[in-house]
Amino acid sequence: MSNKHRYIANSVFLPALTLLVSCLFSVSIFLKNADAAQSFSSQKHDFYLDEIASGFDTPWGLAFITPNKLILTERDSDIFLLDLKAKNQKQISGHPKIESSGQGGLLDVALPSVKPENYQDKIRLYFTYSKSTEAGLATTLASAELVGQHLINWQDILVTQSANDNTRHFGSRITFDGQGHLFFSIGDRAERDNAQNLSNHAGAIIRLTLDGKTPADNPFVDSKEVLAEIWSYGHRNPQGLVFDKTHKRLWSIEHGPRGGDEINLIEKGKNYGWPLVSQGKEYWGPISVGEEKMPGMQAAKKVYTPSIAPGGLTLYQGKAFPKWQGSLFSGAMKLKHLNRVEIDENGHITSEERLLESLEQRIRAVITGPDGYLYFSSDNGKIYRLRPQNTG
Repeated sequence: MSNKHRYIANSVFLPALTLLVSCLFSVSIFLKNADAAQSFSSQKHDFYLDEIASGFDTPWGLAFITPNKLILTERDSDIFLLDLKAKNQKQISGHPKIESSGQGGLLDVALPSVKPENYQDKIRLYFTYSKSTEAGLATTLASAELVGQHLINWQDILVTQSANDNTRHFGSRITFDGQGHLFFSIGDRAERDNAQNLSNHAGAIIRLTLDGKTPADNPFVDSKEVLAEIWSYGHRNPQGLVFDKTHKRLWSIEHGPRGGDEINLIEKGKNYGWPLVSQGKEYWGPISVGEEKMPGMQAAKKVYTPSIAPGGLTLYQGKAFPKWQGSLFSGAMKLKHLNRVEIDENGHITSEERLLESLEQRIRAVITGPDGYLYFSSDNGKIYRLRPQNTG
C-alpha cells in the first residue's frame, strides 16, 4: 500500500487509540468534506460542487467500471479503486512499475462500457502510459483484467513508434466507438516534424480493434509508406478525446504552442496541420508557428488564444443537466477552469462558457458518471463532482 495519506469524504474513523493530533486532523477532514458542497451558477444550470476524494498524486485518468466504482490512475504509476457508495478507496496491484518522468508516466484508463454493480466477471481495462524502450519513452497502449483489487494479464497492445529521449507530449486519451474499435491519441513527442511524418505514430490518433488488430477499413492500410494504425495526423499534443456515438463523431482537444489550443472534429485520414498550420506563437517571441490555414488541411472547430492548456474531454449526454445535453466539457490547466462549449447538429461550436474559475484548480481528467453528474480531477490531487441543485 502507498504510504501517502488518502481519503474519500466520510470514509474513515480512526481507532480510539490513535494519537490525538492524528485523530483531530482526520475529523477536521471528515467534517470539512461532509459539509463542503459549494454552490455555483452557470448560464443554464445552478449546481453544487462536491469534493469527494483527496490526497492523490496528479490523478491523470478516471473511468467508472460500475455505477458506484471509479478507477483512478496517478501519473506516478499507482492505480486506485474508489467506491463512492461505501466511501472508501483501495489500491490496485498487478501492474508493472511505470517510469514517471516529465509529462510521462501512467496516463489514461478506460473501458468500453460501465458494468452493472453486481458484475462478478473480470473487467478488461485499457491504459496508456509512457514505456521505457531502448530508443527512449514511447506512448503505449496496454490492457489488463481487473479481478477484485488485482490486475492480471497485463499486456502491451501497441508500443507505438514514437520513442525519443525527451519527456514531453505523450498525449494520451482513449475512447471507444461502440462498434468494436478504440481510438487513442499520441503527441508529437516535442519533435514537430513527427506530426507530418506518417512513418511514425507521433502526432497522430490511432484506431484499433479492441484486441489490438488494425481494422481493415483504416485509411492507410494499403499504403507501404504509412503506418496502418493511423486514423488522423498533424496533431501537436491531444490530451482529450471522446466519441459521440449518437452522431458518430470523434472529437479531440489538443495543446497548441503559445496560444492556438484546438478542438478538432476528427475525420478518417485527415491532416490537422501541425506544425504547418497553427494559430499559436513561438515560445521565444511573437512569431507565428506555421500558417493560419492551408489547402488540404483541416481547420479547427475552435481555437483558444490565449491557451487554456486543455486536459481531458467528455461529451455530456446525461439526464441530470438537460440544458447541457450535447456540450463538450474539458479541463483547463493554465487558465484553471472547466470549459463548456455547445455544438449544433452540424458539428459547429456555437458558444463557450467557463465554469469554476474561482476554484483556481488545474483541471485534468473530466468524465460523465453513470448518474449523469460530471466528475473531474485536479492536479492538486482532488476529485470533484458536479450535481444539479434541484436534486437536493
